[in-house]
Amino acid sequence: MMSRRPVVANCAARRPGVLHRAGLPTRPRGIRLVARDAPETPTQVTQEASASEVPQQDAKAAEVAASSSSTPSAADAQPLPEGVLTYKEPSGGQKFWTSFKLAFALPWRRFKKDSVLVFKLEGEVSDQGRGRFDSGLSVPQICQALQKAALDPRIKGVAIEVGPLAAGWGKVQEIRRYLSYFRQSGKFTIAYMKQASEKEYYLASACQELYAPPSANVSLRGFTIGGTFLRGVLDKVGIEPQVKRIGKYKSAGDQLLRKDMSEAQAEQLGAILDDIYQDFLTTVAEARGKTKEEVAALIEEGVYEMEKLAADGWVSLKYEDEVIEELKARTGGKPDELRKVELRKYAKVSPSAFGLKGKKRIVVLRAAGAILGRSSGTSSGAITPDQLIPRLRALAKDKGVAAVVLRVDSPGGDALASDLMWREIKKLGEKKPVIASMGDVAASGGYYLSMACKKIVAEALTVTGSIGVVTGKFNASKFYSEIGYSKTLLSRGRYAELLADNRPFSPEEAELFDRSAQHAYESFRNKAAESRGMSVDAMQEVAQGRVWTGRQALEMGLVDALGGVHRAVAIAKQAAEIPEDEQVSVIEVGRAQASPLALLTGRASASASLLSAAMLLMGLMRGQAPAEAMAAAAGVTALAGGPGDLSGLPPVVQEVTTALMDLYAMSAGQPGRASYLMTDVNAASLGSSGSASAGSLGALSGSSSSTGFLDEGEGLQGPLEVVEE
Repeated sequence: MMSRRPVVANCAARRPGVLHRAGLPTRPRGIRLVARDAPETPTQVTQEASASEVPQQDAKAAEVAASSSSTPSAADAQPLPEGVLTYKEPSGGQKFWTSFKLAFALPWRRFKKDSVLVFKLEGEVSDQGRGRFDSGLSVPQICQALQKAALDPRIKGVAIEVGPLAAGWGKVQEIRRYLSYFRQSGKFTIAYMKQASEKEYYLASACQELYAPPSANVSLRGFTIGGTFLRGVLDKVGIEPQVKRIGKYKSAGDQLLRKDMSEAQAEQLGAILDDIYQDFLTTVAEARGKTKEEVAALIEEGVYEMEKLAADGWVSLKYEDEVIEELKARTGGKPDELRKVELRKYAKVSPSAFGLKGKKRIVVLRAAGAILGRSSGTSSGAITPDQLIPRLRALAKDKGVAAVVLRVDSPGGDALASDLMWREIKKLGEKKPVIASMGDVAASGGYYLSMACKKIVAEALTVTGSIGVVTGKFNASKFYSEIGYSKTLLSRGRYAELLADNRPFSPEEAELFDRSAQHAYESFRNKAAESRGMSVDAMQEVAQGRVWTGRQALEMGLVDALGGVHRAVAIAKQAAEIPEDEQVSVIEVGRAQASPLALLTGRASASASLLSAAMLLMGLMRGQAPAEAMAAAAGVTALAGGPGDLSGLPPVVQEVTTALMDLYAMSAGQPGRASYLMTDVNAASLGSSGSASAGSLGALSGSSSSTGFLDEGEGLQGPLEVVEE
């Protein structure tokens, strides 16, 4: 649903290690907004809101951080628990009961002793659990499997194949944390790579052993963010974007408005890349027993020969059959049999066998995707009030739930929908503690939801903040004229035609639009200030649409702690006055919903996207109204998995189609709704030099736990089932 391309910057040209405030513009797909630039004609509502400039000096950041010291999180007497995920060797009694329970496990949960847990991590990795018939992988599945496997006497080690990922750094950091936990058990961990860039290597480095075939393509060349701009394209076809942005750094809409990158956007992106770059150097150096300088030198050298990578200790060279023979020797299996269990089967093993349940319950409620005003009924990957609010109210009534962790993975979206859900989260917080845990991105509307919680936990490389508003419309009068399409509107009321797409704003409409956008921004900013215990002026310093990494947001007082779901659960236990050493049951709520066609075709296909684009263009050529053409095209794409599934198309077609989908969202999907809380960042493609291509490859190949890795010909092993503790 979200796939936006960020804008150019190269980390190698920046100052590594300099942590300054940053925002991130890169427009995610599914963005339910249209916006307007600061034109020079009186008919356009223009310029960025003068609503204050964010100071440019890093010294100001310290002042903002100091002013946020009075936030509710800092006011608590108790320091927040570290929530470090640490392996504890089970006692003799615990091992006995585990073995006893496993001996009487149901047949479909049994497998041979001394087996290897095997799965392939590639393509999209959902932050929500997958449905029973969806073969894709999810973060909770992987993490829970690794946690169980560390305690399972039948599991001797883990072997994963890491392929091109369509996931952000937040998810990668969470999975990496559980791989490190598994390693603490003393069992072996193996990662195998055929094709990898920085993000894939970053994840694989959590394993003790890294293997790749001599012909592998492991590309570690550095970190970039690239972007495209459509203003020139829109000018050629006669479509004028009329955009209003509140906040100097609120660059959602730049893709439509500009022909190049703004200075503010470059500043944000450079700072984001500095943080990613430094984290990569530190993490990989520690994992591989190198210095940061050695990792930096590797990137600068641009090594492509696998033999040199192997000689310098970055990877070991083995073909897959050699890895299989090595594992056979370690597991004591027959010469013609590798003892292994695939993740989809292992997911059915109950956590209760390992003492991972307790009497008190904490619910992890997962909300992922763009924020929409209503459910489409066919598309997936969205957060809507009609889906989330009933769950929040049910949790408020459930006396068996001690606390809630709201896991947010969203770039934002509809302002009204965000506010309605914010209200319900606040109401839930009156009954029991609610702690926010941020995934890849929790920015703009995603931050709006998070700030309703008692505490906020973010990954170090989560993309968050973006407290700003963007809104607008398209003026398609010239385009209509060129294709022979005409429209006449009859209206009553001075502003009835405010969002009419067959003419630009009148001066009166422009003024009203300005005031409305400013009001929406101030409402967001003021609620954020109140939620964080900051003055409005202090919040203004860190708002303005700026996007931050989680580490930067902690410095600015926008979040309370760094970590993943495990730390959020630890903080929830503290807030619920549950002793730190008491075991609780963690209940996962919220599954990704796959469309029927996606289930049949193995997720969305490029052919469906191409058909969608063709229907769109044919409709316009026949003289259909854009709203009608958009509806037809969107219907095809939604059946294939949602409007974000355009990865099989050429980049320019992806960009134009996505922009036109936004027009449909405004003109047909949400009439009269003109305020959007959206950040323009594609977390999945943020950062590494190969991530853009990797994301595309990964999206096309999907993601599966049964992928042929270490497969000796026995075939698949049944459908995937999400285990909810």
